[in-house]
Amino acid sequence: MLQSAFNLGGTNATGQVPLMGNFGLIDRETPEDAHFRESWRDGSRMQLVFSDEFNTDGRSFYPGDDPYWEAADLHYWATNNLEWYDPAAVTTENGSLVITFSQKQTHNLNYQGGMISTWNKFCFTGGYIEVSAMLPGINNVVGMWPAVWTMGNLGRAGYGASLEGMWPYTYDACDVGTVPDQVINGQPVAATIDGDPSYNDALSVLPGQRLSRCTCPGDTTHPGPKHDDGTFVGRAAPEIDVFEAQARGERNPLRGQVSQSAQFAPFNRAWIWQNTSDNMIVTNPEISHLNTFMGSATQQATSVVTDTSQRCYELNDGCYSVYAFEYKSGYDDAYITWISENVTAWTLNAPGVGPDPSVEISARSIPQEPMYIIVNLGMSRNFGEIDFEHLTFPNHIRIDYIRVYQPMHAINIGCDPRDFPTEKYINA
Repeated sequence: MLQSAFNLGGTNATGQVPLMGNFGLIDRETPEDAHFRESWRDGSRMQLVFSDEFNTDGRSFYPGDDPYWEAADLHYWATNNLEWYDPAAVTTENGSLVITFSQKQTHNLNYQGGMISTWNKFCFTGGYIEVSAMLPGINNVVGMWPAVWTMGNLGRAGYGASLEGMWPYTYDACDVGTVPDQVINGQPVAATIDGDPSYNDALSVLPGQRLSRCTCPGDTTHPGPKHDDGTFVGRAAPEIDVFEAQARGERNPLRGQVSQSAQFAPFNRAWIWQNTSDNMIVTNPEISHLNTFMGSATQQATSVVTDTSQRCYELNDGCYSVYAFEYKSGYDDAYITWISENVTAWTLNAPGVGPDPSVEISARSIPQEPMYIIVNLGMSRNFGEIDFEHLTFPNHIRIDYIRVYQPMHAINIGCDPRDFPTEKYINA
């Protein structure tokens, strides 16, 4: 469901002005030569379906001020973030979206950051999302957590109750993969060993898939639809990341990198997915490698880390790099291909998250849910070490543009598509 909502009078408390003119799905200032592009997968033509160039300075993203974006006003407690997300931290300046991370006392926390999303306003299913970004701070100091990512519209980022039993499932089977902890009466044993040491080596402590294929046929809370056999389609809130930026590596000094990932549930044994050369295709092993983080008791990650431009940070050269992913949802020939610095970084083919008999689970799909876009700048020890001594504040992530394309024969935009509806469930 695409919505338009504006605060029709004046400015907000920060002096930001709601944008009233250019509010179509495609930004009028997107260059004509960017209205079409070729698929990274097969060269087929893709059509622009959404864009925001952020060229109007001083935009406000307080609730109701923008037709597609809304800034959060909350603490992202689920990942133990150290900051409060405040709409005042998000605006546009010099032709870019700017999220500012500041050292300041607010809401009993010592930092303020920002998060913006298109939840329940703009969603897409399949296609290609491209972002031009300048990363915060400097390339060799750890601690900031800038990210651009997508999530299924049935879950709202930052609202824990909406994600319970929803994230990061992407599953349409009725078996042990849908139940709490992926275990029934201690079986399968493989789901009770080689897991998370924080949870007695359990593979999973997820509460079970809330909207699973096992749902009773007469259940009125499941949003549907149903299969031909009368069972519900398994629904959830999966996640695909455009990037999460980090500074890591064995070299001295550290190097700027991006982690490009998709999260899945239920989990493979020990979170080891089928990362064979057919299913994990890395373009340049000199700069890209499998992430050492494979999973925890709450998520499984298919993730590759890539050295990114060491220049395109605000305290280096201040340039912008292009990050993206292209995907086809479903099974069999489905895939996700990630782009870093406008070249392919790696590809996940769907058989990589196929069935795992050792833990008695079926194949997980490349996400079929309508996905919305999230941009945030935060800080958390969950993401890694924080070098408080050398971090500088305030720092910023800047986004020059965000563009979404889809195959011309497979346009599928909107947050409440007929085959994966969300509106009634969200409004219930």
